[in-house]
Amino acid sequence: MAFPSKVSTSVVLLLVVGSLCLVVSAGNFYQDMDITWGDGRAKILNNGNLLTLSLDKTSGSGFQSKNQYLFGKIDMQLKLVPGNSAGTVTAYYLSSQGPTHDEIDFEFLGNLSGDPYILHTNVFSQGKGNREQQFYLWFDPTADFHTYSILWNPQSIIFSVDGTPIREFKNAESIGVPYPKNQPMRIYSSLWNADDWATRGGLVKTDWTKAPFTASYRNFNANACVWSNGKSSCASSSKSSARNSWFSQQLDSTSQGRMKWVQKNYMIYNYCTDVKRFPQGLPQECKMS
Repeated sequence: MAFPSKVSTSVVLLLVVGSLCLVVSAGNFYQDMDITWGDGRAKILNNGNLLTLSLDKTSGSGFQSKNQYLFGKIDMQLKLVPGNSAGTVTAYYLSSQGPTHDEIDFEFLGNLSGDPYILHTNVFSQGKGNREQQFYLWFDPTADFHTYSILWNPQSIIFSVDGTPIREFKNAESIGVPYPKNQPMRIYSSLWNADDWATRGGLVKTDWTKAPFTASYRNFNANACVWSNGKSSCASSSKSSARNSWFSQQLDSTSQGRMKWVQKNYMIYNYCTDVKRFPQGLPQECKMS
């Protein structure tokens, strides 16, 4: 797999050391998820410890969480489609419903064999998105499982990979930017064909002779506020307790340093620097320090 040449050994070492700090407890997919589409292309295996999604020329597949959440720390381990995955997209995200929905996205854009995947992230609040940041990864995400995490609390949304933060979207309501905080969201994931845009803007099409394409999932964990019957499971518990320490968690100086390293060496697109896209001025949240 090709990586940007400017990435130093010390950066990789820093990221690897940081990844050892994360401990993920295993969930059970029979208990936690519903397969929602795909006509048998999605499968729960190994007594509920493994879930696979497949895509062929006829259809992709997907699943969603049984629970809805309003804030939480969500972890999932994924192993992406190996080989020539051009044209495919593996989406893993949180979303509410309706025209003013909130959404927090991980999307993995496939590529030709030997080229790096692109990790595409986005945040929607009150139906408005257009907040894309894209990254290469510092490992081959098809060779083994890696942990992709979303920390979502009233202060910020933090995207992490193997415990290393790659992006933070802060609550900027004070300057008029809507923030996802009132709509409970489910976890969704799907594997689908998007060769009209996914790889090099649609120039590289899906090679169906390589089908079926398969992505694998394990070790789902949600340390989160479950929303049920109009109430949050966190309402009756202390938000300052150790179990809910994520509720007020923010990036410390060490974590901020690691995120800056990732963004310096692996970020390939940032909407907050795309002045051509926003001729009337960059979005308000981009002006925060």
